[in-house]
Amino acid sequence: MKTIPASGGASALAPKRQTNWDWRAATNFIAGGAGGGLLLAAAGASQAGGDVRIPVLLALALIGLGLTCVWFEIGRPWRALNVYRHIQTSWMTREAAVAPFLFAAGGLLLLTAQVALAWLTGLLGLAFLYSQARMLRADKGIPAWRHPRCLPVVVSTGLTEGAGLLVLTHALVLTDFGVGPALAPERSGWLVPGLVLLLALRLALWRAYLAGLAGPGIPDGTRRELHAINSGFAAAGHWLPVVLALAAWAGAPAAATLLLLAALLAVASGWHLKYTLVRRAAFTPGFDLRHLPVRGKGDASLFVTPRES
Repeated sequence: MKTIPASGGASALAPKRQTNWDWRAATNFIAGGAGGGLLLAAAGASQAGGDVRIPVLLALALIGLGLTCVWFEIGRPWRALNVYRHIQTSWMTREAAVAPFLFAAGGLLLLTAQVALAWLTGLLGLAFLYSQARMLRADKGIPAWRHPRCLPVVVSTGLTEGAGLLVLTHALVLTDFGVGPALAPERSGWLVPGLVLLLALRLALWRAYLAGLAGPGIPDGTRRELHAINSGFAAAGHWLPVVLALAAWAGAPAAATLLLLAALLAVASGWHLKYTLVRRAAFTPGFDLRHLPVRGKGDASLFVTPRES
């Protein structure tokens, strides 16, 4: 096999980083996915008797921010309603279709604080998050997105970020975790073990995804960008927050501060992952020429794979 750099005519064949979705699209996946995960986490907290209006308000704000960024990304924003014309085939349409029901249920929840409405809003948040993951999976032109192991990574990080944001809102705002005595194990309920379990799941799915990218058809740029964040993502995004969260749950000194740091790391690492996935690792596959066209004498059986310069 002969590998040639992306220069001259071969540049048209080489993998290229996609430019259709910029930081505004990435913000929709970052903020919207975290908001959907937070709505589901808030539903669980409501079942335990917690007041979830603050986290629900934050989740709706995040989802609204993401959708607003996408709206401004459209060249002609007032044609945004056209997105609803393809609900049979488009996961982008399904994401948009879920949003009005999600905001309506969330608004009623803010007014009534009913547990049933919390669960309805949480399930709609999960549907919103899943639709986002399927949007990436459906884009066959980007190997990093169309890989089947990408979908569970996107869903798991949204759920993990949601759990982390719920911990943050409890620690910063709600009375159970507000200014006062250090966080005790009996007061943390299921939040800390839930966050730890989600972190473990996300790390396992991330490693499986990276292993799957070792196969053929994956651009070098995709592997390079994702492996560049791998060590930091595992250490600062998983191992450190797990240690901090478990120390807080065990009643270590400054437990509330430790839990805050754990939650911040869990959320920030997930956002960094999604930005990298949507913006930096999103390369087109390029083309392999199994047979070079030859004029006159020459070997027409050479196998050419263009690479990024």
